[in-house]
Amino acid sequence: MEKAFVAQRVANKLFATENAIDAAMLEASEMMAEMLKARKDLGASATVGDQACAKLVEAISALGAARTAMVEAHGVLGETKLRLGIRTKMAGFEMKEASAAPVREGRRQVG
Repeated sequence: MEKAFVAQRVANKLFATENAIDAAMLEASEMMAEMLKARKDLGASATVGDQACAKLVEAISALGAARTAMVEAHGVLGETKLRLGIRTKMAGFEMKEASAAPVREGRRQVG
């Protein structure tokens, strides 16, 4: 099987995984907002639901760590693609804003 097609299968899973983590972070953040609104709407003390909020913060933190790990995995896979001699750009179906500036964090951006 051609290397580029195998790499595209991996890239598709990579993009899907990155999107799933982002979606989970969004859902968890919206859950936090809903919990805080519910407490306010019920006129409950700040101590009501505090433990649940703390656990949710832990979960969001873990999702943040997972997101960081996936971003790093993305970079490593980009380098691996080049080492395997695959020069074509593996692109997902996500639309990226044309006006968005590339992210620079002190390392080369790998697509």
